[in-house]
Amino acid sequence: MDGMTRGEIAEKAGVNPETLRYYERKELIPTPPRSDGGFRLYDDNYVDRLRFIQRAKDLGFTLAEIKDLLDLRVDEEATCQNVRARAEHKLDEVEEKIRDLQRIRKALSRLADACEEDGPTSDCPILDAIEGRESS
Repeated sequence: MDGMTRGEIAEKAGVNPETLRYYERKELIPTPPRSDGGFRLYDDNYVDRLRFIQRAKDLGFTLAEIKDLLDLRVDEEATCQNVRARAEHKLDEVEEKIRDLQRIRKALSRLADACEEDGPTSDCPILDAIEGRESS
């Protein structure tokens, strides 16, 4: 039986070899056939699937969401609209995170501006704010 070992496929796909077993347990990749010696044997379809998973992760999708996307790919009743709805939901989440990060940036900037660099840490507005105390 031809195929690549876990180490070979991991290197080719740019992932850690243990990631393959983890993805098998999470049902993101199918369990590969085994050689006569009991070794898992992977083909190039696994590389494509692993790269899909990585690109989806790079876009912010969770592993559960990626499994859902992979399931949609083989669902004969699914349409592009089903995929689009998931992408739009992820976009909403990203926009919410951006708003949160902008709020954090503004608060940190305000605190940093209020900080007197040579002042004692007992009067540090940043530490006071983190402790929940108002600065005087």
